[in-house]
Amino acid sequence: MLRIRETKKHEPDRASWIGPAPWIETPPPGILAQAAIERGRRLTSPSYARVFPLVASRARGSVIEDVDGNRFLDFAAGVSGCVTGHTTPKVVAAIRDQAATLIHPSGCDCYTEPMIDLAEQLAGLAPGRVNRRVLFTNSGAEAVEAAFKLSRQHTGRQWVVAFEGSFHGRTMGALSLSRSQVRETRGFGPLVPMVAHAPYGDIEGLDKQVFQQQAAPDEVAAIFVEPILAMGGSVLPPKNFLPRLRALCDRHGILLVCDEIQSGMGRTGKMFACQHYGVVPDLLLCARGLAGGMPLGAVIASQQVMESPSADSGGTFCSNSVSSAAALATLELLEGGLTANAARMGEMLLDRLTQLADKHRCLASPRGLGLMTAVDVVSRKTGKGDPRLRDRITDEAFRHGLIVLPGGPAGIRFCPALSINATQIDVGLNVFAEVVATVAP
Repeated sequence: MLRIRETKKHEPDRASWIGPAPWIETPPPGILAQAAIERGRRLTSPSYARVFPLVASRARGSVIEDVDGNRFLDFAAGVSGCVTGHTTPKVVAAIRDQAATLIHPSGCDCYTEPMIDLAEQLAGLAPGRVNRRVLFTNSGAEAVEAAFKLSRQHTGRQWVVAFEGSFHGRTMGALSLSRSQVRETRGFGPLVPMVAHAPYGDIEGLDKQVFQQQAAPDEVAAIFVEPILAMGGSVLPPKNFLPRLRALCDRHGILLVCDEIQSGMGRTGKMFACQHYGVVPDLLLCARGLAGGMPLGAVIASQQVMESPSADSGGTFCSNSVSSAAALATLELLEGGLTANAARMGEMLLDRLTQLADKHRCLASPRGLGLMTAVDVVSRKTGKGDPRLRDRITDEAFRHGLIVLPGGPAGIRFCPALSINATQIDVGLNVFAEVVATVAP
């Protein structure tokens, strides 16, 4: 286990330099973290699904330091939000410069250059030769809501289809589309009506379960799909699934909405995951990593869809100038090499996970594209998913200074910043291997 302790004389600028990880100063949570957690439990909503007892103090790149001085190697990147890494200098500079000039005049009331520049960038980056417009939102869930409304309004149809295992957000429309975990919808019903769900990756199942039993194709406004199930455990569909889904939508006049809130922004080794399959969606949704950790979402759609009669969507902060500036800096970094790095590091990560799965019977089905990768934890006796063992492994990894996320019924997700390097991948997987060998010998 790598343990490197740097002395303060090697810290020329504490604000911008942290040091390598993992380094455990005191078993987490330490005294300061415990005090902060107790205050947080008294004062904040218990609905936040905090996976670890982490009280973050500062971060840089793929390293997070807590209030007790522990350093963690972060393979979660703010649940995929910090795609360029924590406090990336170029993004930080863009935020500072913009905040010093113009913070928030509201894009609903006036134009700003950061908003226009970002819309131009996103319209050009989306796949396909289509004239597009961009609707900005505060979050991914709001992008889903806007696409939900636009789809119904543009087509004049009411039914909307999504897939089992998907997660689209926690607002009511987005939640109605989601079908990931029961606890996400418990107690919130009735949800938005006329929403149907089909087996993920199964065109025949879509036809049988939806078109033959719930809604005819000419009643369906849109099909929402994640090119890779993110919260469901980084599950990849069959290679022909998205092209067949595109053809089905074209045949019946249904809008295809690709939810790239987690799979977009270079994470899979291409700007958008649908590009791996040669598919051009009618509406493309992005958020999470779009603004390098700042809140921002977007719906990218054809002019025809976006100009539906009396289309009315927006929000007070939906094109905030500071978030827009951060997004422009993020896109420059992604196109400048981070997307390509995600492809290279993703191959290394998946190769190592495959080797570990061959060695440990409790690990199965390593999978992923780029730095959107996962492996399942299974019972060595039955071969079935073992969520309790998965949680023991992720908890122990945290105690050893490695942050990974649970995903799906029994999966572990690896979604580090796209700036991660080969040494960090190697160190992180060494820690993970040691933890697996300890917890499930």
